[in-house]
Amino acid sequence: MDKAGKLSRPNFVRARFLGLVLLTLVDGIAATGQGALKLRDAIETALGKSPDAAIARAGNREADAGAVLSRTALLPQLSFIEDISRGNDPVYVFGSRLRQRQFTQADFAIDALNHPDPLGDFSTRLSGSWVAFDSFKTQREIRRADSLKQSAQLSGKAVDQQIVFRVVTAYQSVLFAQREVDVAEHEQETAAALLTSVDDHVKAGLAVESDRMSAQVNGAARKQELIAAQGDLELAWAQLREAMGVADLQASDLKPIEPHTFPQLPLEQEIETASKSRPDISALALARSAQASAVGAARSEFGPRISTYGNWEEDRGSLGASGGSNWVAGVQISIDILPLGKRAQVARETAAQQRIEAQFAASQLHVRLEVNQAHIHRQTAALSLETAQVAVDQATESLRIVRNRYGAGLATITDLLRAEDAERQSQSNYWHAVYGNTMAYAELLYATGTLTPDAAEELQ
Repeated sequence: MDKAGKLSRPNFVRARFLGLVLLTLVDGIAATGQGALKLRDAIETALGKSPDAAIARAGNREADAGAVLSRTALLPQLSFIEDISRGNDPVYVFGSRLRQRQFTQADFAIDALNHPDPLGDFSTRLSGSWVAFDSFKTQREIRRADSLKQSAQLSGKAVDQQIVFRVVTAYQSVLFAQREVDVAEHEQETAAALLTSVDDHVKAGLAVESDRMSAQVNGAARKQELIAAQGDLELAWAQLREAMGVADLQASDLKPIEPHTFPQLPLEQEIETASKSRPDISALALARSAQASAVGAARSEFGPRISTYGNWEEDRGSLGASGGSNWVAGVQISIDILPLGKRAQVARETAAQQRIEAQFAASQLHVRLEVNQAHIHRQTAALSLETAQVAVDQATESLRIVRNRYGAGLATITDLLRAEDAERQSQSNYWHAVYGNTMAYAELLYATGTLTPDAAEELQ
C-alpha cells in the first residue's frame, strides 16, 4: 500500500493476470512429465479393458462361430457305433443270428424260436447321411449367418465409439475440473490479499470495520468454492476411472484445457457422412438383410428334401469271433404335406423382418435428429466461447477500475466485491464455454460416426 492509501497494484492486478498465466505454465510443464495421462492412452486403455468392449468381442466370436456352424450343414454326417448286447427276446435272437451269419437248420425248431437261449451280440456300425438338396435352405442360412457376422463386427465398432465418447467426456471433465481448481486457488489467494489490504485500510482509518468483515466473508466463500472445486475434480477422476475400466488409476496433473477452433461443415454434408459412417446403422442394415434370409430359409421348408444315407454293420457272437457284415444305402425324398408349424414359422420370421425394417427406418430418422442437434450445439458452443472471451475482458477491466476507485476512496467494499464476483463468474463461464466447445465437437464426431481414437486426438 502506498502513502495515499491506495491498494497495491501487484497484489490485485498483477496477481490476478500474471498468476493465472504462471499457473498455466506450471501445469503445462507438469503435464509434460512421464506420469501425465494422455487422451489417446486413456482411450486405448479403455478399449482394451472396458467390460463393454469385452462383451462386443465375445459377440464377434459368437457370430464367427455361427457362420462356421451354418456351413456344417453342407457336409455329410458320419458316426461310428460299437454296440454290445445280450438277451433272449425271440426277435432279437433270430435277427442277431442272421446278422452274425450263424443261423442253422436247428434254429427253425418251434421251441428254439419261441424260447431261445440268451444270445450275445457284438455289433460294429458305421452310419452316414448327407442332405443333397433342401430347397436352398442351407444356402440361405449361410447368407444369414454371414450377415449377422458382419453386423456383429459393426456393432463392435459402434461400442468402441461409445467407449471413446465416454472417455473423451470423462477426460475433458477432469481437465475442466482441474482448471476450476486452479481458478479457485487463485481467487482464494486474491481474497486473502484483499483482506490484508482492507486490514491496512482499517488501521489507517480509511475503511470501517464492516469492510473487514465483508472481506472475511468473501475469503470464507472463496475457500468453500475451492473445497467444492476439489471435490468436483475427485469425482471427475472417479468417472474417468470407470470409463477406462481401471479402478486403480492414480490422479495426476494433466495438460490444462485450452480453447480450440474446430472445422464447421454444412448440415447436409454431416448428415450424409453419418448415413455412410455410422456403424450402428450399417449393423442394423445387415441385420435386416440377415432377417430377409431367415424368411427365405423358413419358406424353403415347404420345398422337397432329398437325402442320401448309408449303413455298414458287422455282428459277432463274441468280441474276437468272426461274424457277418451287411450294408444298406439309399436315397430319401420327403415333402411335408401338412406344414402347419412351418406356416407359423414363416409368419414369425416375417413379423421379425417387419420389426427390423421399422427399427431401421426409425434409426435413420433418429440419426438425422442427432446430427442436427450436434450441429446446433457445435454452432452454439462456438458462439458462446466468443461471447465468454469478451465477457472476461470486460469483467477484468471493470474490476481494475473499481479497485482503483476503492483505493482512492471513491467506491465501497460492496462495489469491489460485486466486481470480484462478476470477474470470477466470467472466468468460470469462460472455461465452461471452452469445455462445452470441445464436447460439442466430440458430440458431432460421435453423431456422424467418425469419433475414432485418431479423431479424438484433435480434442487434446
